[in-house]
Amino acid sequence: MLDPEEATAGGAPAVADVPPDTRMGAVHLTVGSLVRSIGYYETAIGLRVHRREGGQAALGTGGEDLLVLTERPGARPARGHCGLYHFALLVPERADLARWLGHAAHERVPLVGMSDHFVSEAIYLSDPDEHGIEIYWDRPREVWEGQVAQRLTTQPLDVRDLLGALDQQPYEGLAAGTVMGHVHLRVSEVPATVGFYADTLGFGLMAALGAQAAFLSAGGYHHHLGANTWESAGAPPAPPGSARLERATIVLPDAAARDRLVAQAERAGYEPAPLEDGAIGLDDPSGNPIALAVQSASVSA
Repeated sequence: MLDPEEATAGGAPAVADVPPDTRMGAVHLTVGSLVRSIGYYETAIGLRVHRREGGQAALGTGGEDLLVLTERPGARPARGHCGLYHFALLVPERADLARWLGHAAHERVPLVGMSDHFVSEAIYLSDPDEHGIEIYWDRPREVWEGQVAQRLTTQPLDVRDLLGALDQQPYEGLAAGTVMGHVHLRVSEVPATVGFYADTLGFGLMAALGAQAAFLSAGGYHHHLGANTWESAGAPPAPPGSARLERATIVLPDAAARDRLVAQAERAGYEPAPLEDGAIGLDDPSGNPIALAVQSASVSA
């Protein structure tokens, strides 16, 4: 099955009400074996453990947490349900992506795909619990700004050209400064999803693949959120006890901006709930859990 990003997107308006510096934060996942997952994310992906306590571990590249893993012993992959399609780690420079690809080739890390999306160059993987992962680099914004709806597409990645960006720095893990660039969700239907993220929360609809996929963002970015029905049309959320998405975090610049989104969600009939770390939890129309966090609190697991 093709990744929805491996197709040409159609035009869509790009009007957003969320603050332009809204971004994505830590993705929380359940996994069947914490030891196995930590081994994979350290060795294959190049993250490192920031904290580990009991059955939970927070990982990143030394700054903000990017991934929080919670063990559910024996949890099975949540195939055929709504949930995570992939989370996407954005590296700072093209050389960082080239260095990581050289590492993957040397260590024979299994890949799912490699694509040129015009806005970015991307490499796709799947972890031991079948959680999708993207590692990518953005082309300069002036290359693609204002052209996302027309130009977001997929071509084969020019691996030779990418590896030509290698410098003399040795691979020492995923680059410092890597951030959670975007999160792509499996949803039961796209129109209701767009209604929630665009009409209720105020993200801009940047591009769409008919009723099959949509890409939304804050501040004119190519996308902070993706949603598709390729594997989940009409499907329910992943069941408890499976290896699944526990939350995707949306980071707002301040409490006032977060509270405004919470109020908008309440007016639309959603039921926000406080989370233990001070964020506010919401479920989208497909039951995908998100958390609205504030910049200063986003490091918390």
